[in-house]
Amino acid sequence: MMASLKTILVVEDNNNQLLLYKQELSLEGYNIITAKDYCEALKKVKEHSPDMVITDIILPKMDGIELMDRIMSERKKIPIIINTAYSCYKDNFMTWVADAYIIKSSDLSELKNKIKEFLGKTE
Repeated sequence: MMASLKTILVVEDNNNQLLLYKQELSLEGYNIITAKDYCEALKKVKEHSPDMVITDIILPKMDGIELMDRIMSERKKIPIIINTAYSCYKDNFMTWVADAYIIKSSDLSELKNKIKEFLGKTE
């Protein structure tokens, strides 16, 4: 019997990166939904109840930290990974509620390993 696919919401405003994450993580056996900003992300959380959220910090309209706050007020248990190009936010205690903080890289192995750690193996 096949386990049901885990759904991951990826919040990223850069199109190329969004496509890369979608392709790479789909190949890993996850169902990937995407959002480009705060409002779209909140809507997708309500519609799809993802098993995990991966978000950038720098987003249009409102940042990923505020997004995390909103998501966690509605879904306490959902694992959230911050995936950002900026290490400077690591010292911001507001980011500590995230389950992981990953610096963006073209090599997604750290991100994939963290996902597996939280969601378990896909096979």
